[in-house]
Parts: sequence; C-alpha cells; structure tokens
Amino acid sequence: MNHITIIGSGAVGAMYGLRLHQLLGKEHVVFLADEQRRKRYAEEALVLNGENSDFTFVDPKDAKISDLVIIATKNLQLEEAVRQIEPAVGEHTTILSLLNGIDSEEKLSQVYGEEHVLYGFAVGLNSTHIGNRIDFSKEGRIVFGEKDNSRSKRIEAICSLFHRAHIDYVVPEDIRLELWKKFMLNTAFNTISALCRATYGDLKQESVQTLAWKASKEVQAVGQREGVFLTDAMIEQNYQVVTSLGFDGKTSMCQDMEAGRRTENNWFCSAVVRLGNKHSIPTPTCEILSLLIEASEGVQIRLKAFREQHSS
Repeated sequence: MNHITIIGSGAVGAMYGLRLHQLLGKEHVVFLADEQRRKRYAEEALVLNGENSDFTFVDPKDAKISDLVIIATKNLQLEEAVRQIEPAVGEHTTILSLLNGIDSEEKLSQVYGEEHVLYGFAVGLNSTHIGNRIDFSKEGRIVFGEKDNSRSKRIEAICSLFHRAHIDYVVPEDIRLELWKKFMLNTAFNTISALCRATYGDLKQESVQTLAWKASKEVQAVGQREGVFLTDAMIEQNYQVVTSLGFDGKTSMCQDMEAGRRTENNWFCSAVVRLGNKHSIPTPTCEILSLLIEASEGVQIRLKAFREQHSS
C-alpha cells in the first residue's frame, strides 16, 4: 500500500489524505480533481487547521494505477467518481469507499467487481468546512472490512498503513452491521441537525432524542427485513456518540444546508422510505423528515442564488 489515490477533498478526504501524505509523501498520495478544482487549489490552497496543504492534484485521466483508491466524495458525486477513478484501478487495486449510506459499495462492485471493493465509512470526525478552510477538532476513525468479514492480506496491509499514518481505525466483526448503525445515526441526527440548524450540543435535548428514536426505530424495522439486526442499545449509543462531539460542531448535512448546497437526504430518510415501501413497512417519521428537508433545501438554495445575484 505505497501508492494511494483519493477522490474527494472535503473534510474526510483532506483529513485522512493529510495523514497519508505526511507518511508517504506527495508523490505517493494524489487527489483526483477536474480542471476547475485544480485551478482553484493552485490559486488558493486548502488550509487545514490553519496550515496550507501541499497536496498533489491530478486530472483523473492522468491517474496512475494505485494500490489503494479512497473515495471520499458525497453521494451526490459518486456516479462521477466511479467513472473518474477508472485509470487508477488495476488488477490488484483495492477500493475503499468512505461515503455515508449503505449502497456505494454495491455500485462500485457492479462496475469494478466485488474483489476490488472493501466496505467502510468514517465516524466521529468533527470539522468545519468554510471556503478553502477546514478545521478539525476530532479526527474520528475509519471503520472498514471485507464483505465477508474475513481478515484478508489487504486488510492487514491497510491496518499497517493506517497505523503508521496515525489514522485511528477499526476492523469490526460485522462490517455490514456497522454500516447500518452509521446509516441509522446519519438518518436521525444529520437530518434533525440540518432542519434545526443545530450544533451537536443543541441535539442534547429530550425533543431531539424522542424524534431521533422514532426515526431510528424505522431504520431498525427496514434493516431487519434486509437481514440486519439493529438493537435498541445501538440507538442509544448513536445518541451518546453524536452528543459527545463537542457543543459547537455541526454535522456535514447541517453545514450543507446552511451553505445552500444539496444534501444527502436521498441516501438517509428518503432511502428508509424506499425500503419501507419495498417491504410494506410504514415509515411516517422518515417520510415527514425527508419532505421537510426537501422543502428547506429548496428555500436555502433559492436564497443562496438570490444573494449571489444581488451581490454581483
């Protein structure tokens, strides 16, 4: 695992890319970026915790075959990312998706084959992303594993890589269960935080806990029909995780909403509604939350466009 390609230079990609860059050097860790992004980064470097980054950005078509490809975009950019990483994927390349949700690995496997794809996500990372500045108060950890939960040679190799790069990681006994547990957390707390424009500290109130419990129980119900058994204790654990991230931090979905960007609602509450329809399971809480996000998102995007129009 000496040659790493990363696509996505938001908080997740930048944080873990920085640690790998510090270990292996800029010639061994590259970020894929289109011409517009490369020009922007050349003019104004990413600033991570107050220090300018020195990342290597390359055109996707110029990517070299890598040992490890890390996908750290949002789900909204996944389809494009799947195409762009193609030059970096060789016979022995491992692809690790750190996206939210429960279906990015399946989409990658359809294109590149299951043998190339690991299951994974990032959790516990607390950051603020404004313009070209990303500030971290907690680096979080990467949770990853093989689809069959085997302790393969490439799992051991990546464990060694992350250890040397000072990246906190976990290889769980059941990666699919952990993916769904994170999905349940995102569905409840990212959604509520975006609607309320709430910090992590603001989420520590009884009304939020009650609403999050209702949404989580719907995830639990559809998960059971999908063969994933989420416990009530896991719902409580998610609440404890979110409310321990520091008072002033905000979820990425809340930051997207405030910035007038499209959110990942389609991969959170809307996904639960689709699974509920698939299995004839009522999901009224997630349905209402999803509709509220769509409405609020539309308002924020229009406000952003209005401000940009009248400031130019």
